[in-house]
Amino acid sequence: MTYSLALQEIIRRALDEDLAGGDLTTRSTIERSTEAKAVAVAKSPLIVSGIELFGLTFRALDPGCRVEVLIADGEKAEIGDEIVRVEGNAQALLMAERCALNFLQQLSGTASLTAKYVKAAQGKARIVDTRKTIPGLRALQRQAVLDGGGLNHRDQLGSAVMIKDNHIVAAGGILPAVKRARAAAPHTTRIEVEVTNLIEVQEALDAGADILLLDNMSLPLLQEAIACGKGKAILEVSGGVTLEKIPELAGSGVDVISVGALTHSAPAADISLRLTLEGNAKHSVSSAETGTR
Repeated sequence: MTYSLALQEIIRRALDEDLAGGDLTTRSTIERSTEAKAVAVAKSPLIVSGIELFGLTFRALDPGCRVEVLIADGEKAEIGDEIVRVEGNAQALLMAERCALNFLQQLSGTASLTAKYVKAAQGKARIVDTRKTIPGLRALQRQAVLDGGGLNHRDQLGSAVMIKDNHIVAAGGILPAVKRARAAAPHTTRIEVEVTNLIEVQEALDAGADILLLDNMSLPLLQEAIACGKGKAILEVSGGVTLEKIPELAGSGVDVISVGALTHSAPAADISLRLTLEGNAKHSVSSAETGTR
């Protein structure tokens, strides 16, 4: 993907945070003219995401930095696979490596976890993300979900009508909430309503909801809700969704499974960066091996 100026700002802020006081170690030990190569290596099986951002992070400090992508976003890397190579000024590589790796590890972690959920669903239901993202990094995490084979839910509050429990309370019930949304929203907009029991399911259907968000239902209750709503509305399930539950949920007849864990609980992928001086392979150092922090 091509990143916007807003995401370029994310890189700048990340580097400013890490280099607020400069880099005392690098400046005092590495000559400014030194050139080096670095390669990102997978330490566990993973789905790659964040490659362009990884390269742009280095280029923010060394515009002439050369980046060679070996495994593209959305592709699988096995243990020991080289993902991307970078060549440029050694000081710049060392100053940017932690931020670049943080981006690549976090986004590849999200893509990798998403791929596991998608595989477990076996094509029987869509796996989608939620707005439970790291503030300011939503666009990146949403792309990582796509790289993992999942799909995106609404990206921000203005992109869809989603009437949840607190909206229902504030509006005075499901019927008035849906009625007002239908009158105010563009005619192209679908209306989704969160429901937690069979009474609410029927109320939402009677009100003309296009999508039912079946929230935190037990499997027996979920099956009854599906029987009531199948063919009348798109059925989405959420709340307490774990990887272990996906095969059962996907086989229940729901259309969509939304998973907050894809973006708020994905473990970082295990990736290290190995640095080598130009023309001197014996001086190779891995950030993972040396405990770089």
